[in-house]
Amino acid sequence: MPRLKVIFLDAVGTLFGVKGSVGEVYSELAQRFGVKASADLLNQAFVQSFKAAPPPVFPGTKPQEIPEREFAWWQDIALHTFQQVGVLDQFADFSAFFAELYTHFGTAKPWFIYPDVRPALEKWRRLGIELGVLSNFDSRLYSVLQALELTEFFTSVTISTEVGAAKPDPRIFAAGLQKHNCLAEAAWHVGDSWKEDYQGAKAAGLFAVWLKRDEKT
Repeated sequence: MPRLKVIFLDAVGTLFGVKGSVGEVYSELAQRFGVKASADLLNQAFVQSFKAAPPPVFPGTKPQEIPEREFAWWQDIALHTFQQVGVLDQFADFSAFFAELYTHFGTAKPWFIYPDVRPALEKWRRLGIELGVLSNFDSRLYSVLQALELTEFFTSVTISTEVGAAKPDPRIFAAGLQKHNCLAEAAWHVGDSWKEDYQGAKAAGLFAVWLKRDEKT
């Protein structure tokens, strides 16, 4: 086996997670706009809306237009989430609410770093292993990594919206490997999703690690 050269890590659910739940964040921000909705019901509706959404990829989109497409993709999920809970019509201006919500998730405020992350990243860095983030998140990931003070550990960030392919598609893994001039057999991928991370990485020829996390660990 070739010597391990690079370890790729998924972002949400692997490096960091949402404080409480997405439903709690949605509910708290909605209250500022005069809309009351159960955090639990919103979370259930979000999970359903997220799973039903198409992959966050926009083939043929110019790079400068990607942020706008990302915004619209997430707005559609949020709209369906509140629609399912039956409170969408209570918003006087849903667009204004969503703009604030979208910005919020691009900051450090709704996120926490899992306690095992920094020690692992520091150890791998000491060993001279290159590190990269490989995620189906959007371009807000750059600002989140910066805000959480994780940017320094990574020499590459590969996201689905920029590549035009989302995990488990092998093309996103190939794009990450190319940034490190690395063969698949000399790379690991660590992530919390069995299908997207473990099966996707394995099918792409990488050594795959499934990180089965509990709430805060």
